[in-house]
Formats: sequence, C-alpha cells, structure tokens
Amino acid sequence: MQPTRTRTLVTLALVGAVFGIFLPLFWDRASQRLLPVPWFAAFVLWLLALALLLWTLQVRKHLDPKPGVPRIDPLVAARTVALSMAASRTGALVGGFYLGVVAYFVRNVALAPERARVISSGAAAIGAIALMLVALWLEHSCRIPEPPADEEVQPNRGPVPN
Repeated sequence: MQPTRTRTLVTLALVGAVFGIFLPLFWDRASQRLLPVPWFAAFVLWLLALALLLWTLQVRKHLDPKPGVPRIDPLVAARTVALSMAASRTGALVGGFYLGVVAYFVRNVALAPERARVISSGAAAIGAIALMLVALWLEHSCRIPEPPADEEVQPNRGPVPN
C-alpha cells in the first residue's frame, strides 16, 4: 500500500465541498425548506475521531513495546493501516462537504436558522478534520522503516548475509 497523499485528500475535500455547496441549493429549490444539519452528525464525527485516537495510542504502545508488552500482530497492523487510510479519506470528503454547507449558509448568517446550520456544520467539519488528522497519525505510526542502505538486496531473495 502506498501512503496517503495530500493531493488525494485535497481532491476529496474539494469534491465534498462542491457537493456541500450545491446540495443545499437543490434541496431548497426542491422542497422549499432549508437543508437540515443535525448536531448528531458532529457528535458522531467527534466520537469516531476520539475512538480512532484511542486506537492510535493503543497501537503505538504495541509497535515498539517495552519488556513484557506483546508486539502487535502484523495482520492487525495491516488492517489498522487500511482502517486509517479509509478514515483519512472519509474525513477529507465529509469535512469538505460540511465546509461547503458552511459556505452556502454563511451568506445569511444573521438569520437564526442559517446561523444554527453554520454552527452545526462547522462543528461537523472540525470533527471530520480531526478524524482525518488522527487517521493520518495512525497511518504514519504503522509505517515499516526502510531497510538500511548498506545491505545488498538480491532480487526476490531478500538481504544477503555478511
């Protein structure tokens, strides 16, 4: 697996932002009501970020363990990297979406309904960005160090013993 690229996350955030700007517009025109932005979305994103943070702290403890602490199973480490990559991409996409919603409703922030949507969308966007950052930290923590450059490597046979 290749490490997550910043370009990928920025692209996903921009795609999410476009949807976040245009969905409320289409919603308003189709239903004649404002797009609902529940506080539960922000709560769930913050809860996911916290759970991933706790998992990150646990994994880091087992990657370079002290005596008596078991080392993390390689299969668990690989699954953790896959989880972190999915979480970083989800955080970027959802964060971009909610930032787009903020951009749409901020134009009428003086009105109470729009102000409430800006605040809840902003809280959700910050939660999604926190999820993305924690996921990137977890992915970085699980990286395998590069082999030393002084070892000769034979094709498909690994390092040559000295």
